[in-house]
Amino acid sequence: MHPTLAPSIVRSLTGVAAALTLLAGTAHADATLDKIKQRGKVTIGVLVNGGPFGSIDPATQQLVGWNPELARAVAKGLGVEADLVQVQTATRVQFLQAGKVDLLIASMELNPDRAEILGYAPTPFYRVGGAAAVRKDSGITQWADLRGKPVCVSQGSSYAKPLTTEYGAQVQGYKSSSDSLLALRGGNCVAAVHDSTLIHPLLRSNAEWTQYAAPITSEILPAPSVVWTRKGEADTIAAVDKVVQEWHSSGWLIATEKRVGISPANPFLVEQQAQLKTASR
Repeated sequence: MHPTLAPSIVRSLTGVAAALTLLAGTAHADATLDKIKQRGKVTIGVLVNGGPFGSIDPATQQLVGWNPELARAVAKGLGVEADLVQVQTATRVQFLQAGKVDLLIASMELNPDRAEILGYAPTPFYRVGGAAAVRKDSGITQWADLRGKPVCVSQGSSYAKPLTTEYGAQVQGYKSSSDSLLALRGGNCVAAVHDSTLIHPLLRSNAEWTQYAAPITSEILPAPSVVWTRKGEADTIAAVDKVVQEWHSSGWLIATEKRVGISPANPFLVEQQAQLKTASR
């Protein structure tokens, strides 16, 4: 080969390589949505902790409640069937990354650490913060009262970091929220911190929890709830986000929240509906 041709060949090969890289990235972005459409089914990981946000119907053994309802509605919006997979707090991210599920609707709020490793539909479907269940005679009335005391959370909970760094709590992680709450009742910790959407319905409607309350009025780390995807799946993200926006603009989320018995109503849903209606004018 003539030496003067080498630079042009190198540039040509570099251009080809860049084009192939771009095409590979596009194919990767389209892969999940293409597979969902081809098989006519989307596999969605859902977290079921009991109560209106997710439970198992004892008569049918079907997953019911807010998270399962949203998962089935995502499938309907994508024009495919829903395959729901029950996940745990400690393993839900691994299920998504390993390809065991296509999406996650698993009480996993948006934060910078999660956004670094996962993709997500940018329109939130809810907003949730942490609440603390404590014994009524504990004397705990604010987050600062947890300093130096053992506090139960689920493994992988985003509340563990602020509880430790901001409030000096001695955080103990358990496999599930149920295990964490059992530890609270067993005296292994002075508080169990979980999503307010789990804590408040539990204390309000369960006779076994009459000696417990959630006296801290503020929520810890309030954050938007989103549908999670794997990183870089642009087409899947766009398709899911379109579905979520339709939920808001049509009022479906507000109606569904009421139908599954979530109380009090989350003002975020009304705010989001108003914003989308204003933006569409």
